[in-house]
Amino acid sequence: MRPIIEFCSSNMHHGTDRVMAELEANPEYDVIEYGCLGNCGECAVQPFALLNGDTLLAETAEELQEQLLQKIREAEEMERLLSDEPD
Repeated sequence: MRPIIEFCSSNMHHGTDRVMAELEANPEYDVIEYGCLGNCGECAVQPFALLNGDTLLAETAEELQEQLLQKIREAEEMERLLSDEPD
């Protein structure tokens, strides 16, 4: 399953614009920008994004990108393991 990564345009001042641009360059990811994701409390305070509907928060945009990539790798590994299981 392709990861769906969602960003709030109001959160870009935390540096998530750079993270979004880098992730958009990967054709394996679906990256979407919204005007508002309804997480105003987090949005005002720190970088955040949604990955497959789950909220990820970080102290910096770089940490957020690392979290996103780690969670994507974990999901890919789980998917691979599940597809290797015998029926």
